[in-house]
Amino acid sequence: MFAAGVRLANQNAVEPPQAECVVRAQQTLGRTACITALLVVATVTGCWFPNHHLVHPETRPEGLVTWTEDVTQGALLIHLEGARPPGPGPFPAVLVHPEGGKTASDMSGVVWDLAARGYVAIAADYERRIDGQYRRTLFAWRSTGDVTAALAVVEQQPEVDRSRIAALGFSQGGVYSLLIAAHAPERVRAVVAYYPVTDFPHWLSAPRANPLRGWVQSVVRWYFRRESHAGSEEEFQQMLRAASPYYVADSIRAPVLLVHGDSDTTAPVEESQRMAERLEANGCEVRLLIVPGGVHIFNFRQHDKAAAAWAETVDWLATHLLP
Repeated sequence: MFAAGVRLANQNAVEPPQAECVVRAQQTLGRTACITALLVVATVTGCWFPNHHLVHPETRPEGLVTWTEDVTQGALLIHLEGARPPGPGPFPAVLVHPEGGKTASDMSGVVWDLAARGYVAIAADYERRIDGQYRRTLFAWRSTGDVTAALAVVEQQPEVDRSRIAALGFSQGGVYSLLIAAHAPERVRAVVAYYPVTDFPHWLSAPRANPLRGWVQSVVRWYFRRESHAGSEEEFQQMLRAASPYYVADSIRAPVLLVHGDSDTTAPVEESQRMAERLEANGCEVRLLIVPGGVHIFNFRQHDKAAAAWAETVDWLATHLLP
């Protein structure tokens, strides 16, 4: 899903007697914005404090070559965190995207883990130029060029075997990985998507039995609409469809591994089930790994389930990328 973020306006100096009223109003709005932001983040990410090193290295393994890089592509500022084995290569590569609200640096353990297994691993996050400044936004991608921008950067690395590149992502990053495979079908050899929302119009309109969750979902929808800057409901729906892998599934050619917990209340397992059915109907090689008891972001929260899912991930990548 898309990264959530809320910026509060600076308080301006106001002369009495209006000052006290304005300050009180701003404090109320500030609290409301904070509560809204927390609800959005909790709903979109499904947890407060994920441990990204739960089953991945906490320190860089010896011998790896690591680097960071900022690249501008059109209206995007892409921050990259990379690691690779020593030597000239060429090596197979994995483009990694974090869950919503997280950055490439949060993926350091994942990147080091993959690099130690023989891959060039590069994590990416995005800011978009809006009103002359780069900032994080729910809708960082606005064109096909945006979707494949980080992939192009990976391909330019001299140590990368361009014929063996995979996309791996978590939550929002899983969405990104599927979209990249759809918009660059001849350039991606394998995909692993953990607990993605694959159909945003469906997800945002699905009824919620729990009234509190229903209210939170309405707040999330309002936030998505605000961040989209759509001029109409029709335009907003078009943007949601463009951000949904489900509607471009017929363009995906790479083998896809979908990993989803059956206790995920943020992105219900139905999201991956429907995507798997659509991919299979189009003749794509697909495997749906349903993790019993897995919650959203389970691989950074539930150790044993995380280790088992990562073993499946490593096997999938090796099957489709390694000689």
